[in-house]
Amino acid sequence: MAADDRIELRGLHLSGIVGVLPQEQAEAQPLEIDLDITLDMADAGGSDSLTDTADYGALCDVTEQVVTTTNFQLLETLAQHIAQELAAVDRRISAVTVSVRKLRPPVAQPLRTSGVRITRTRA
Repeated sequence: MAADDRIELRGLHLSGIVGVLPQEQAEAQPLEIDLDITLDMADAGGSDSLTDTADYGALCDVTEQVVTTTNFQLLETLAQHIAQELAAVDRRISAVTVSVRKLRPPVAQPLRTSGVRITRTRA
């Protein structure tokens, strides 16, 4: 396997319920998500066939499903759930890195985003 093979999906904009404050649990807020999917892409590089790699659309669909159907208090928990669900989509995925950013963080200071990034590897 080529350990550095990676699908990069950047700037997925979704709205979801995430946060500890009451107003964050009352209304979906805008989030930006980046995904790095590690898997061997040698077969896809040779075949030019979607069946030999992970489907970007399916990865985005799974991420959207997690964000829009479950409420979370912590970005860390949301990112963990996304990583788990993405790893379950395709057994060829060896690692997933998920970055989740709140685009309107609830702080008094002028902060553009707040976020987390986690990496989970297949055992």
